[in-house]
Amino acid sequence: MPKLSVIVPFRNVRQYAPDALGGLRANARPDFEFVLVDDGSEDDTPVLLERAAEELSRVARVRHVRRESAGGISVARNTGLDAATGEYLTFLDGDDWYAPGYLSDLVAAAEELGCDFLRTDHVRVTGRSRSVRRVPVGLRDEVLDPREVILPADRTTAVDYPQVWAGVYHRRLLERRLLHFREELRTAEDRPWIWRLHREAESFAVVGLLGVFYRKGVASSLTRVGDERQLDFVPAFDRVVAETAADRDADRLLPKAVRTYCAVMDRHVAERDKFEPAVAARLRRLCADALRRLPRDVLDEVLDSMDAGRAARLRRLRRAPLRAGRGAA
Repeated sequence: MPKLSVIVPFRNVRQYAPDALGGLRANARPDFEFVLVDDGSEDDTPVLLERAAEELSRVARVRHVRRESAGGISVARNTGLDAATGEYLTFLDGDDWYAPGYLSDLVAAAEELGCDFLRTDHVRVTGRSRSVRRVPVGLRDEVLDPREVILPADRTTAVDYPQVWAGVYHRRLLERRLLHFREELRTAEDRPWIWRLHREAESFAVVGLLGVFYRKGVASSLTRVGDERQLDFVPAFDRVVAETAADRDADRLLPKAVRTYCAVMDRHVAERDKFEPAVAARLRRLCADALRRLPRDVLDEVLDSMDAGRAARLRRLRRAPLRAGRGAA
């Protein structure tokens, strides 16, 4: 069994793939496995991956999986998870990269702490600018209960840091089906994923390693594309709320889920000018319906605790006219 499997989905990233592949070469070990998933690329990415797979196979184990049609990031990651054989697993996106030696340090930290998963800080790269983004958990290098860092509801916590590639995960989580993604979600797939991980895993830790470089602002990134795929945050958070409402600690955790959902709604509505008019109108309708679906007592408590401007905007949105043919929720 390889010590570590690194799952890397690629989709039309000819410009950036060399950096990702170079980072893999700079971290290669004979007991590491690189799972390269081409998600139906239509540019020269497949050619790059074929060459890289041959080269990397001299210094590490390589699995090169070619999907004939694009399934999206969730499908591509799940394809990689199903192919991976490592004791530990981690992810990288095809337009990001690793610093040399980072993966060896990550595995060493995971083995020393012995917990279900680790979370790490990362470097955000915007053009030529770089900044450090840290896991919002104060205790470092100490095994913690992942459930206990979901709260408090009114602060940024571990579930608000959903970057799947900022960490490493023991195979036992894969065997418990805690690492797979909901394939119907084209964006925001990491939100139900991180919540499920923190509710159901038994132990985790945060380590102060800096070695993942996340490229922000890529024109082809779904976080930059103003089309209907961006609206998948609504079913993503519907799932978060539904699963949290069924949790044994629902009374404690549900206000956090609802508050985060409200904050994300408000941000998307505030940025509606990036969408085509029809998509922007649908965004408002979806958010208004979602607000009416949320537990009324929890939502009122959350809105009362938020800043006045945001709360007022969300209350107005909740009072927006219902869609034709629907009754009040």
